[in-house]
Amino acid sequence: MIARFAIALLITCTMQGQESAKSEKLAPYYPTPLSIVERMLKLGELKPNEKMFDLGSGDGRIVIMAAQKFGADATGVELDADLWKQSSEKIQGLGLKKARIIRGDILKQDYSTADLITVYLLPASNEKLKPVLEKQLKKGARVVAHDFEIPGWIPEKTEHIEDDGEGRSHTLYLYRR
Repeated sequence: MIARFAIALLITCTMQGQESAKSEKLAPYYPTPLSIVERMLKLGELKPNEKMFDLGSGDGRIVIMAAQKFGADATGVELDADLWKQSSEKIQGLGLKKARIIRGDILKQDYSTADLITVYLLPASNEKLKPVLEKQLKKGARVVAHDFEIPGWIPEKTEHIEDDGEGRSHTLYLYRR
């Protein structure tokens, strides 16, 4: 009886540990219009061969434009398996050598090499991400946040777009570490 109880307790504890180790989805998938993607990368002053990361990269559109149009070494981080697969296949199909998508948790990656980070996350998610970026980003690294500010940070520039061509307004925030 005691042995069964001990085994049941061990299994329960192991399962709870696995649950807490799961990564949390920090934002719904909502694609950024291509006109805004380009504005984000221009606001972030992305240059050829710079390292950029798009956190919560969805279908990979920011990573793809950063590599194709700006010549950047572009990495997306995406938790959702289907979006990761879709974006990785698109990058492979386009033959982009300087673009990739990592399947993983944005809070558990290394951004110490980043010149530019782009995010389109909810305010609570930006709050969770902030200490990771504060700890890892090198001096001079830029962050462009779409629609939601990073709490406690003061933007160097703010750009408001009244109409993206699809009838939606956007606000972009540029931060520099």
